[in-house]
Amino acid sequence: SLASTAITCFTRGLDLRKETEDVLCPANCPLWQFYVFGDGVYASLSSICGAAIHSGVITSAGGAVRVQTLPGQENYPAVNANGIQSQVLARWASSFSVTRTQNTALEAVGRSVSTARPSTGKRPKKPLDKKAGNKDCKADIAFLIDGSYNIGQRRFNLQKNFVGKVAVMLGIGTEGPHVGVVQASEHPKIEFYLKNFTAAKEVLFAIKELVFRGGNSNTGKALKHTAQKFFSLENGARKGIPKIIVVFLDGWPSDDLEEAGIVAREFGVNVFIVSVAKPTTEELGMVQDIGFVDKAVCRNNGFFSYQMPTWFGTTKYVKPLVQKLCSHEQMLCSKTCYNSVNIGFLVDGSSSIGDSNFRLVLEFISNIAKAFEISDIGSKIAAVQFTYDQRTEFSFTDYTTKEKVLSAIRNIRYMSGGTATGDAISFTTRNVFGPVKDGPNKNFLVVLTDGQSYDDVRGPAAAAQKAGITVFSVGVAWAPLDDLKDMASEPRESHTFFTREFTGLEQMVPDIIRGICKDFLDSKQ
Repeated sequence: SLASTAITCFTRGLDLRKETEDVLCPANCPLWQFYVFGDGVYASLSSICGAAIHSGVITSAGGAVRVQTLPGQENYPAVNANGIQSQVLARWASSFSVTRTQNTALEAVGRSVSTARPSTGKRPKKPLDKKAGNKDCKADIAFLIDGSYNIGQRRFNLQKNFVGKVAVMLGIGTEGPHVGVVQASEHPKIEFYLKNFTAAKEVLFAIKELVFRGGNSNTGKALKHTAQKFFSLENGARKGIPKIIVVFLDGWPSDDLEEAGIVAREFGVNVFIVSVAKPTTEELGMVQDIGFVDKAVCRNNGFFSYQMPTWFGTTKYVKPLVQKLCSHEQMLCSKTCYNSVNIGFLVDGSSSIGDSNFRLVLEFISNIAKAFEISDIGSKIAAVQFTYDQRTEFSFTDYTTKEKVLSAIRNIRYMSGGTATGDAISFTTRNVFGPVKDGPNKNFLVVLTDGQSYDDVRGPAAAAQKAGITVFSVGVAWAPLDDLKDMASEPRESHTFFTREFTGLEQMVPDIIRGICKDFLDSKQ
């Protein structure tokens, strides 16, 4: 039984600490959830069990695998094998290979030899590294602990011990994970923020000092409060790093979690629920909403919920939880419509619009752009003006802050001329969206026109949609409804907007933002 370490479906090569390690993969890992990079030699970012199935060492029934650490390389290829599509990666710092384990006699010998070496698994670290922490686990984590009468003083202390062990194993440090703690009871209390401590020792001390509050377990209230207030930049949240809330729940909540779950997802926070001592059959009658876990977690796919039978003997639950919290690519809620879209505006500059109405058009696109988190790793905005001709006012890569984008929109000069909308759509698809089509963001085009186009719009719009761009059409004054519908993505009703007057553009802003968010979420389900 000493021979192999049991790992989860999501354990990656970089989670192992030894040069050669024998591991045991569980059965029935969902194949579509595996992240695997390479073929034969896998980037250490890859899931071990995924790589083992991909290379044919085991099947989805799981089993024993020997993992050998190898140096990093360039150009890990994408290969489809055994139901898993591996992905391309340009370079990674380390790799691993997987083979079948030798027979158990040898395995036991190998293990006893390795245990004879002092301090296996803990490579001597340079003191410098200790401060930096575990750089492979970038996360900003709030532990939302249960401080209600449900849990009581004694189990509250056991909960603190468990959270302390998780915090230590995470490898907190300046460049690693940062953690804070919120206590849920009648009213939530933020005990300490992400910015307060960057060393595991300090965090442990702060956790030991926590005082039990008592009261109802208003977990929903605490979760909503944490999602909204905890992760601000002034409180130490870092840009582009996954935000995570780990909710500890003894028994069940006294309030509703559904709204809090929605708020957390909107704010781009990944919610995990660790439920301890689940309600028994007799107790279920006292639970407001039996599906409370599913309503609160980031995604209802099994990855974000975690169960422990009691607060006693929890040490063995520490490592698998830490592995989940460090699986960067599983944090499906980090991407929100606000921080993961490219929005291109295609603006009619024809002479029928006139100067003062053109200002209203620019205000309209500013107000849409304002709603998004624009940055080099977030959402991006581009604008093209057209008459018979097209002019790229700025492309997706020109400006990476909201201030600069808004100032660029204000400085757009009115062209005045004819109306060739079809040509303009083709131009934008090719020149503005072409360079970003393989990027991580979802692409949207908002076309605004006030009249009949002299050319065909249907063909170019269909080509844009085929290239993965969702099109919203906005018509003013004399824009024919047929053209607007022909340009818009399906369902056309919700992607087509029209107003008689330019002053009517302002009311459309919230609906267009909502439409973009809805399409974004639908594409992620």
